This record gives sequence, C-alpha cells and structure tokens, in this order.
Amino acid sequence: MLECLTIAFLIAVMPNLISCSEESVVGDTKYNKLLKEEEKVIIHKGTEAPFSGKYNDFFEKGYYLCKRCNVPLYRSFDKFASACGWPSFDDEIKGAVKRQKDIDGIRTEILCTNCGAHLGHVFEGEQLTEKNVRHCVNSISMTFVADKKNLNPAKAYFAGGCFWGVEYLFEHRYGVISAISGYMGGSLATPSYEEVIQGNTGHLEVVEVTYDSTKVDYEKLVKFFFEIHDPTQVDGQGPDRGAQYLSAVFYKNDDEKKIIHRLIHILKAKGYKIATKVIPVSTFWKAEDYHQDYYDKNKEQPSCHFYKKKF
Repeated sequence: MLECLTIAFLIAVMPNLISCSEESVVGDTKYNKLLKEEEKVIIHKGTEAPFSGKYNDFFEKGYYLCKRCNVPLYRSFDKFASACGWPSFDDEIKGAVKRQKDIDGIRTEILCTNCGAHLGHVFEGEQLTEKNVRHCVNSISMTFVADKKNLNPAKAYFAGGCFWGVEYLFEHRYGVISAISGYMGGSLATPSYEEVIQGNTGHLEVVEVTYDSTKVDYEKLVKFFFEIHDPTQVDGQGPDRGAQYLSAVFYKNDDEKKIIHRLIHILKAKGYKIATKVIPVSTFWKAEDYHQDYYDKNKEQPSCHFYKKKF
C-alpha cells in the first residue's frame, strides 16, 4: 500500500517529470511520451536484458512509478535482492498492479492498472521472502522518486456494517490507495474483535481509506459510501445487528463535517431517512490480519454491500 505519496507531490518535487511536451494521447487519456526502447517493453511487452536495468541493484528509499502514467506502483521497502537479474518486489501498492495470463499461456503478466503498461511477471512459491511472491519488473517500465519528505496522505473513515464489504468496495474504487479494516469510536485501547463484537466497547467496525486527492476528492468518497450500504438502517447493516455495525462517517475537520451534512441533507430531500451518525475522528485501531482483504483472500464478493446510485 502506498502510505505517503501523491501525484501532486511528484509534480512539486520533480517538475520535469510531467510536461505538455512529454505527453502522448491515447484516446482521451494523456500519457508520457516513450522512447522507442521503452515502447518495446511497456507497449509491446518486451523484456530488457537481465542485469542491465538501472534499478536491478538499487535500494534507495522511495517509490517506483509507472514510466507511462506516473502512478505509484511499488515501495522501496518491498524490494529485495533476488539475483534474478531484474528488480524484485514481494508486494505492490494496493490496487496499482493487475495480473493476467501471459500470451505464453504459462506465466502471469503484471501491468499497471491505470494505463495497462507492461511491467513484467509475477511468480509465487519460490520461498524467497516471507510473502512468497516475486514481482519481476523491468527497470525501464518504472521511474524512481526518492522519499525525501515525511508526507501526509489523505485519509477518510467510514463505518457501514461489517468492515469486510466496505473495505472491499473502497479498495476497488478509482483513486483509493488502500483500505484497512479496524475499529474506532470507543474508549478501550487496542480493542480486539472478540471485545468489539460484544457491542459494549463503544467501537464501530470502521474502514480507514487512504486516497489520492488528485484523483478523487473527499466528497466523492462520502457519496460512494452512502451508495454502497443502507444509510437508513438504524440497528446495523443487513443481517449484522448491533452497536458495532452502525452507519457512521468520522470527520477530521469542519470542512469534512459540512460536506457530510450537506450530502445527508440532499439524501433526506430525496426521501431517504438517514440514520448515519456524524462523529469526530478518534484513534483508529487496525483489526486483526485475518480481517484484512477478506473477500480478496477468499475470492468472494461482498454479501451485505453493493453499489446503488443515490445521487
């Protein structure tokens, strides 16, 4: 997951990274202009020679971006020395990399989710790291940006019943960098799932959403939240009943609070009897690992949450 990087930061610290003279247009989308050798790999799915890439034996702290569209793909602390001849990572920034069967019918190709740029291939079961995954990436497919600042990501907090479904739908929404299941709203420190489900700790099942504000703004995320659950249900969400499953939006400042109330007013004017609580942000406690990415891990779809347009 990307913890602290936005495209706005990239433009600020690397003004020459993106310019009008360096863009090419594909349909209605502008991408960076590529050199011929870059096109061979990124567009035509070629492979650079092993041990030839600039990032093969390279371990500075920072982020690796897609050469074609500048979207962050990997973090330096997920990079490891595999001796395979290409940069290797055992994790990607959540949602940044997609997989598909390679044309050879055997390997799994990895591509930039945003623009479809060819990155390389992913391998599992090699036991090279604890995560047991190796993203084998062409250096030429990436641009490195050093992490020279302590950057603050944009975050939002939502409670809408079981956090599995809320997390899943936010993680698959454009502009969201990561979504983490956890607990918020109670007085008990380091609450466990077993304590929260008793319904007497004051905590709600909450999802912490980290997002790129250059791609999606807070208001759009709040709208999305109202559209992926039933904000009129007063005692939980779907079959999950109890105080820990109530609908709520946690705000960090007055601007966010105003946005939430304005959207609630719009929904009420449409006839919705909104039960969603509007609560100040408090300490967020990350839930146990087995709750994270539950539906993705189990290759299932949410059973209590789905998108329904309301605005």
